[in-house]
Amino acid sequence: MTSAVIKNLAPSRGSLAGWDWPLISVVLGLVSLGLIFVYSASIPYAGERLADSDFFLRRQQIFLIISIATAALVTQVPVDIWRRLALPMTLLGVGLLVLVLVPGIGREVNGSMRWITAAGLRVQPSEWVKVSFVLYLALLLTRRNKDSVVPLLGPLVVLLFITLLLLAEPDLGAAAVLAMTAAGMLFLAGLPIGQFLLLNTGLLSAVAVLTVISPYRMARLTAFVDPWADPLASGFQLTQSLMAFGRGGWSGVGLGQSVQKLFYLPEAHTDFLLAVIAEELGLLAVLLIIAAYAWLTLRAFAIARNALAAGNPFASQVAYGLGLLIGVQALVNIGVNMGVLPTKGLTLPLLSYGGSSLLFTGLALGLLLRIDHETRAAT
Repeated sequence: MTSAVIKNLAPSRGSLAGWDWPLISVVLGLVSLGLIFVYSASIPYAGERLADSDFFLRRQQIFLIISIATAALVTQVPVDIWRRLALPMTLLGVGLLVLVLVPGIGREVNGSMRWITAAGLRVQPSEWVKVSFVLYLALLLTRRNKDSVVPLLGPLVVLLFITLLLLAEPDLGAAAVLAMTAAGMLFLAGLPIGQFLLLNTGLLSAVAVLTVISPYRMARLTAFVDPWADPLASGFQLTQSLMAFGRGGWSGVGLGQSVQKLFYLPEAHTDFLLAVIAEELGLLAVLLIIAAYAWLTLRAFAIARNALAAGNPFASQVAYGLGLLIGVQALVNIGVNMGVLPTKGLTLPLLSYGGSSLLFTGLALGLLLRIDHETRAAT
């Protein structure tokens, strides 16, 4: 059934100038909605703390222009060049993750060292690493002997090292998204089910151990299980988010009318933007957003299927990986906002405020469009 759905979503050969305009249209719709709600959610904070209610809107517009330019540039670079850059990009990403932990280079925000400041801009290396590791793993998957797991030990060691660096920031959310994306790529590449289950058992065991030995993570897990037990401390973010969903009902209280964004809901314009959307536009709008991300993921899978049929296994693995990367991060953010996953510091791709997130999502989407464009030209 899934195969039939993906086949039906496969890009048509008649799209204008050989580009996937349905994909572009959905992406533009999401970023437009994001601009509206970044502004709506950030007005109280920006006006009170920065004396400039338009501050985050202007910056998001600049980020968006840069991201669109990046995506356009990436579409002009052949996939074969990205294949050759996969390893250098991953090594650079690992180097940046090391640098971000160096005092004086990394910038601490809310107790986490996740940013490097360059030319007045804050860059989050984890966003670079997500995309670069997808390229690197795709390269290794196309070279491996399907009957042996040994060639995969190298990228798994690299993934473990990257995960440890992310946890040192700490950034469990990024580590979880990268690990789930890698697991999904291995499954779609045909990793034997026994090896796949063994790998996931190891990952889940590691997560369990890391959670138990960390009071910070245990507090978040406890708050997730029962946020109302401590609604003014550990459960504060989640209870405020749930109240936003409750106030919004099916159709919302109206654009700009959110109460939770008035200093009740922390990170209203970043990690918890969906809660503001739920309050102002209602659950129906949230369901449409979920459908849009599901469609984007399946569209990426359709592009991957076409690339494989056209004889380009590397491009196929990259498309699968990028589709998983966007879909998994969206799923985790939505789950956190709705209280079905523990709270993590992750943005909602294309919607939330954040320059690094927009930039590297633009890079990922530019790659998807390039893969699709080359596949059309070859068939």
